Order: sequence, then structure tokens, then C-alpha cells
Amino acid sequence: MKKDIEIPIAKDVYVALVDEWNKEFLAKEWNAYLLNDRETAIEMVIIVSKGFDTERNTSTMRHAIGEVGAKSFEKIEMVQEDVLELNNEFFVTYYADNKLYEKRFMFESGSISSTNLKLISLIEKDGILAT
Repeated sequence: MKKDIEIPIAKDVYVALVDEWNKEFLAKEWNAYLLNDRETAIEMVIIVSKGFDTERNTSTMRHAIGEVGAKSFEKIEMVQEDVLELNNEFFVTYYADNKLYEKRFMFESGSISSTNLKLISLIEKDGILAT
């Protein structure tokens, strides 16, 4: 019976943190983005995010994006400076190809720093991809 269950593997969907300038507040801030590098759109996207370590937990945030077009991206949330020192987890669920996909993305504590920035071609900005 278990051998008949197909568990689809999420590919070409990523979460990135981008350090960018906020014109309204005249300051740099870290923003989380969902990247869809697939050839098709993803639908009914739901993201659950939280920060944690052995002693602290942030509130759990839930985001419903709806649809993310092929080869495009959507902003998830701004990540506050004090949360960057924690482990940051983004659990992404979406439909594509008439199947439900899910994947957990993690930014380990200490990995979010301007020294780790790399060009993310889909956004055309410097950022950090989650593992």
C-alpha cells in the first residue's frame, strides 16, 4: 500500500532573504521572497514562518499568496533585525500540476549576513537562498 503513494518532490521553488533599501523609512531591511523558477505557475500558496532557538520562539506568521507566476517571485514578509539571530523557518505549501507540494526552508542562526550575499538572478538582487 505504501508503495502506491506518490509523494511529489518540490523543485524550482525557493525562499530567499534580500537585504534591500526601504525608500519610505530610509533604511536597509531584510525581506523574505518566494521564488518560482518553474516553467508553470504555482497556486494556492501558503507560507508559515517562525523564528526560534533553544530558548526563544517568535510568533508563527501565516501568509496566503494565492498564485505565483512562472519565473517570478512574491514578497513574503519583512524580517526584523532581532529575528535574524534566530533560526528562521519557512514552510511552503502549494498546488502545481494537480498535486500538492510542500517544502521546509531554513535559514540557520548566523547565516543571515551581508557577507553571505549572492546575486539571485530571478530577482536581480543580492540575497541569501534558504537551505
